[in-house]
Amino acid sequence: MADPATQQAASLAMTPLTWAMLVLLSLCWGGSFFFTGVAVTELPTFTVVVLRVGLAALALWAVVFVRATDMPENPSFWCAIALMAVINSVLPFLLIVWGQSHVASSLTSIYVATTPLFGVLLAHFMTSDERMTVPRVASVVCGFAGVVVLIGPGLLGNLGTDHLAQLAILGGALCYALSGIYGRRFSRDGISPLVTATGQLTVSTVLLLPLALYFDQPWTLPMPGLAASAAVLGVALVSTAFAFLLYFSILATAGATNLLLVNFLVPVSAILLGILILHETLKAEHLIGMAFIFIGLALRDGKLLARIRRPS
Repeated sequence: MADPATQQAASLAMTPLTWAMLVLLSLCWGGSFFFTGVAVTELPTFTVVVLRVGLAALALWAVVFVRATDMPENPSFWCAIALMAVINSVLPFLLIVWGQSHVASSLTSIYVATTPLFGVLLAHFMTSDERMTVPRVASVVCGFAGVVVLIGPGLLGNLGTDHLAQLAILGGALCYALSGIYGRRFSRDGISPLVTATGQLTVSTVLLLPLALYFDQPWTLPMPGLAASAAVLGVALVSTAFAFLLYFSILATAGATNLLLVNFLVPVSAILLGILILHETLKAEHLIGMAFIFIGLALRDGKLLARIRRPS
């Protein structure tokens, strides 16, 4: 008879539906680069972020009311969701945005792609059902190599400059990994993805609003145009509200280390969306990087390694 840890690990296996949800989540987050790029041409950064999480929270609250979903009133839930908001939204945003002001955005993307590496390491010590395995390590190493090739290995020549900024971005990636592991508690407490996402985005809005009011003074800003307004709605409704529903649904069924693989797929989605929507050029390094990423994903469950090792 299998021990409980083995049974729990088996329950977190990726199904075709989970893979489809992971790809869809990567498209939502990949599209956020496009939406944000349009929005920040007319609105300052903190204002865009507060509008993003605030409008997303309002949209999810509307769903909560329409579906007559009960939101928890006990303080323990809101304390737990506040910590989730800090490590999954507020703190990584502040660290990464500050770091990106000193580091190229492409290099920032490589640093953020270390999230699954942190996730595998932390989950090994902090969980009983997501232990480090050879296939799991091979998967994230191959996927990370693919991100480096996809974005451009030449950027690695910039490593070592602006040490503090780069450490801040790595700190943001570490926060994302921690939040993936910590967030498992909500589904295990019987809390639905809708309630968890609504709570987190609500608290994130409350925590980030004072920063936008202090730094951006949005009441002094002119009204944004149609394109910027549409971009804000896109990043709020698609890349945040819907994306976080997917995020917590995948986390509940597949676990943290599987969920964090989305960080390898987001650059792929961003590049493909750029090619399809902005008519950008598909380069050889893009194809090579994607190949590494897809091989890394194929290595995930160990079946590919088993076939390689099996004598012919």
